[in-house]
Amino acid sequence: MMNELSVRRRLERLASLPELEINLGEGALLIAAEEQPGLDPKAWLRRLDALAAGIRPRLESTRGELRRVALLTEYLFQEVGLRGNVDDYYDPRNSLLNEVLERRLGIPITLSVVCLEIGRRVGVDLVGIGFPGHFLVRHAQHTNVLLDPFAGGRMITEEDCGEILERVSGGKVSFDPRLLRPFGPRQILVRMLNNLRAAYLKQGDLRRAISTLDRILILEPEDPGPLRDRGMLLAQWGDPEQGIEDLERYLEEGDLDPADHDEVVRRIAEVRRGMDRVH
Repeated sequence: MMNELSVRRRLERLASLPELEINLGEGALLIAAEEQPGLDPKAWLRRLDALAAGIRPRLESTRGELRRVALLTEYLFQEVGLRGNVDDYYDPRNSLLNEVLERRLGIPITLSVVCLEIGRRVGVDLVGIGFPGHFLVRHAQHTNVLLDPFAGGRMITEEDCGEILERVSGGKVSFDPRLLRPFGPRQILVRMLNNLRAAYLKQGDLRRAISTLDRILILEPEDPGPLRDRGMLLAQWGDPEQGIEDLERYLEEGDLDPADHDEVVRRIAEVRRGMDRVH
């Protein structure tokens, strides 16, 4: 059984690896293990192995990469029964890989992680696409093969992507093919944590939201944005000294625009005044 400290240390070790050596499935399960103490990532990695074993014989006897992709998506979304949780999108369990495997419910990025991990095990070369607001999957060599796991793994076009973007952005963002860029494991794990943070903020669970930012900073310590966000939440949640420390570091390290700078300076002053009243 892994305790919270050992889970965090394993995540730190994973984060220290070069990008190509980061095991996406293990990283996703370490995120889940910190949310659910006692969870054994190895048991759920074996679950992924078992799912891969269920489709491997069919793929080994099939020629043609497009047909192999079709068999894989039919298996995962029809036989296994993976599907998008349209009824409760912000349920935090949708962001935990073990829960997605157990409940067969997820959001675009976690369903994509299942596709990527099974594909890797059976020799179907897929990559994750960090499309804004709606994670997708694409074949690494056949770049016209673009899949939407949240929609049952159906193949989509760039025109479909434009419609998705119109919906998720409320028409505020225009489609650009450059938005279909691949994400590496580190970026995928960070995006998973950001989704989990959004779910916790929607529930008003600031403590857990702060924990997601702790782990984002482990994975991307040079990104000042999460430092600012954590500082703001800590100042609100009840650790003003740490919040001020984060915000002051952000002012030193961040690439700020004037509005952002003024907002952070104002927040630091407000927190300090609140601390003076308490003392």
